[in-house]
Amino acid sequence: MSVTRSAAGSARTAYRSATDSARTAWWAASKQQRQTVRLTASSTALGLLVAAGAVVAAGPWDSGQRTAERARAAAPGGTRGEHHVPDGPAAAPPVLAALGTPAPPPGTEGMAKTLAPLLRDPALGSLRTASVVDSATGRELFGAGSGRNATPASTVKLAIATAALSALGPDHRIDTTVVEGADGGLVLVGGGDPTLTARAPEQDAQDRPASLRTLADDTARALKKRGTAKIRLGYDTSAYTGPALHPISPNENIAPVTPLMTDEGRLDTSRSGPAPRATDPAAAAARTFAKLLSDRGVTVEDPPTSTTAPAEARRLATTRSLPLSGLVERMLTHSDNDIAEALARQTALATGEPASFEGAGRAVHKTLANLKLPLTGAVFEDGSGLDRDDKVSATLLTRLLTLATSPDHPELRSVATGLPVAGFTGTLSGRYTGEKAGAGTVRAKTGTLTGVNTLAGTVVDTEGRLLLFAFMTNNTTDPQSAQQALDRMATAVANCGCH
Repeated sequence: MSVTRSAAGSARTAYRSATDSARTAWWAASKQQRQTVRLTASSTALGLLVAAGAVVAAGPWDSGQRTAERARAAAPGGTRGEHHVPDGPAAAPPVLAALGTPAPPPGTEGMAKTLAPLLRDPALGSLRTASVVDSATGRELFGAGSGRNATPASTVKLAIATAALSALGPDHRIDTTVVEGADGGLVLVGGGDPTLTARAPEQDAQDRPASLRTLADDTARALKKRGTAKIRLGYDTSAYTGPALHPISPNENIAPVTPLMTDEGRLDTSRSGPAPRATDPAAAAARTFAKLLSDRGVTVEDPPTSTTAPAEARRLATTRSLPLSGLVERMLTHSDNDIAEALARQTALATGEPASFEGAGRAVHKTLANLKLPLTGAVFEDGSGLDRDDKVSATLLTRLLTLATSPDHPELRSVATGLPVAGFTGTLSGRYTGEKAGAGTVRAKTGTLTGVNTLAGTVVDTEGRLLLFAFMTNNTTDPQSAQQALDRMATAVANCGCH
């Protein structure tokens, strides 16, 4: 314990030192340099904190179900994927070169000489594509089949996040409400927030999700003011249409997609990663709400029933989700499938499409088209990337990241800040443990299905240049080796001046 505390104290000191240095450099930097600093300062601090420990790795996806990211996305002890151990990797090297004369972007020949051999790794599948782009200029520094579409797995979440933020804005919140019913009872109306929680709040949590307990408090208080102590309760899931089950369902990686659920329909105490799920999350949430009301002195007659709230019904109480930017960060860090499907449907609602798998796919495509993104042949069958019929290109992924890191699109910033940090957070916490040049500096969204391995994100090279990359491979047979091959490519970009 004393060793851990000492390491943590050293990390905090290093963090403060890095922060002070970055602040001093900031005011002397050009606008273009500040763009780089924004996206890399947090990576610098997080890289230093890697000295405090690492996360235990796990195996690959199997038969469409996540086993590769199980321990990484849901670490033991409720640490949200940040399970530190004393013998973790050494601190990552600094990710920013000294500011002064702006470092030139890497050359295309040098980048090709570095990456082309790695792309020939036999561990990669028969379909392998790559794109590396300079963030400041948008110029592609390396491309190999970058316009060819491939199954993206969870890297499609970058497209879902971009579409949702563009359609709704980063400050948008999702409401769960209690309204008066047509028969004099109450109706619990789901708005599509899968992070609504029925659990007691965490004491140290900085960003708390919407609480069913708080909603029950407010509802009971409103009823007592009326002198009402007995009610009937219904629940409304009409915000969504179409099938609730994902094509791969039933599955521990995703709950039935419904606008009303608590804790993503989880039947255990986990907060991310695979878990047993309720078969009818909306009914389960309504039953929980009825019990919470009963605990607060309000009797609920009969079990809750499915219904539709009247139009313009009077609200008694409302609880609101975290801002959309916070949901995006949680979705990307932990590759959260339930949030991804919810954000796809929120995009559909914002653009006038039905909130179904099909309608959400059209809405995402339409919203990204408005951003002038390269969508030829792109297919969005779902929001989570669990559907193998999803198709995107490496060029689309790097273009999405270009927008997210651009000063012209601050509304998309959480797409960049939500990316897992190599060797430290989320689905990258168990990777890069042997790659000192990548740990703490590579920030990337993972994508893994049986036979599919993808990686897309940001990295700062040895001269402080912010680069964006997307590596995709399909038809792999050794998932662990394929992941390692992609990780080596991202590390090579981080370690490359390539002039």
